[in-house]
Amino acid sequence: MSSLATPAPSAAARWLAFALLSVGMFGNYYVYDSIGPVAELLGKQLGFTDQNIGTLNAIYSLPNIVMVLAGGILADRWGPRNAFVVFTAICVLGAVLTAVSGDFTTMAAGRLLFGIGAESMSVALSAALGRWFGASTLGLALGLNVSFGRLGSFVADRSPTFAKPLYDQGWQPPLWLAAAIMAAGLVAGLVYWLMERDAARKGQLGAPPPAERLVPADVVRFDRSYWYIAGLCVLFYSAILPFRSTFAIKYYQHAHGLSLEAASTLNSHVFLAAIFATPAFGWLVDRIGRRALLMTVGSLLLPLSFWLLGAGTGSTVLTGSTVLLGIAFSLVPGVLWPSVARLVEPHRLGTAYGMMFLVQNVGLTIVNYYVGWLNDRSNASATNSGGYLPMLWFFGVMSLLALGFAVALRLRETGPHGHGLERGA
Repeated sequence: MSSLATPAPSAAARWLAFALLSVGMFGNYYVYDSIGPVAELLGKQLGFTDQNIGTLNAIYSLPNIVMVLAGGILADRWGPRNAFVVFTAICVLGAVLTAVSGDFTTMAAGRLLFGIGAESMSVALSAALGRWFGASTLGLALGLNVSFGRLGSFVADRSPTFAKPLYDQGWQPPLWLAAAIMAAGLVAGLVYWLMERDAARKGQLGAPPPAERLVPADVVRFDRSYWYIAGLCVLFYSAILPFRSTFAIKYYQHAHGLSLEAASTLNSHVFLAAIFATPAFGWLVDRIGRRALLMTVGSLLLPLSFWLLGAGTGSTVLTGSTVLLGIAFSLVPGVLWPSVARLVEPHRLGTAYGMMFLVQNVGLTIVNYYVGWLNDRSNASATNSGGYLPMLWFFGVMSLLALGFAVALRLRETGPHGHGLERGA
């Protein structure tokens, strides 16, 4: 038996793999957010109602209640590189189908197909990064990858400026641009497929885990610390994303008297900050550990933010609440996702991420619908800004529940059944 160990991939190879995967993540987020900038054009040129336009985004989440778990299982069964290419190709097909016709049914089918591929692609991508980056650097890699996704959303929001000639031609050319960007992600994915295959042949990524027969009970048979993180995930994202992505701009306009431009700019700062802060927090947690403690701190900021919005007025309150939301939204994901890799066996990592995406999508679907109903029931409007208080109370309660899961995780991880989440590199 040879005593020579197979060298691990070089730093340059790891970061090249990261860059190739991140092109796909950028395209994923860009396509998702490509509907908003053309919404007015869809109404004027195709006669779409707001309900039609809302459905084009809402239908994205529908398959992901099931598909993200299936995608995680398939990533474990097929291998991350195969799953990533397959799901990215589905994303491209969905983006093309959305752009090819002005028929609402065809566009909705395209968005549904895109949804089937998009979240599962993210799961496969997370599992792929786990093969290249060790525990000491995975937090930074996942944090940077999330930043590439946020950058895709930011660029999509800015596309009416840099791609103005396309928008001047109507609703269709901007959607073809989105499809082209997603196609670039597929090309990068194919290059990554070749790169990982070569590294695997050289033994640089370790031997692939043997294929195992799927036992249904194994889908939910994870450690208690994993379920604390899963609970924190669904509550945290259900408190932030429905507010930030669905109701915040309207709330800022009605309750604080901001113009649409000012409200949109204020709201964009949360994602703009996350582009830089999330990988910074990922790097920090790789160095110092204290993962459960940092998740607790991040969760504590959420109820404070919603309390500020409900209790105060003026620009200072809005700025303060946005800062707290931005820190929380950057801190928790930068710590939460890489922590899973310390709790789950490598051959079950895709399934673990898939289960977390599943419960997250269930939460987002229910909360978006419920908060919309709550605002209508409370007659929330520009003439009745107090009607938004039940919404803020609801998000505040969910934030406190998320904090409870973070505290439970901290207690378990500092006890005899911990998994080293509080340790650094």
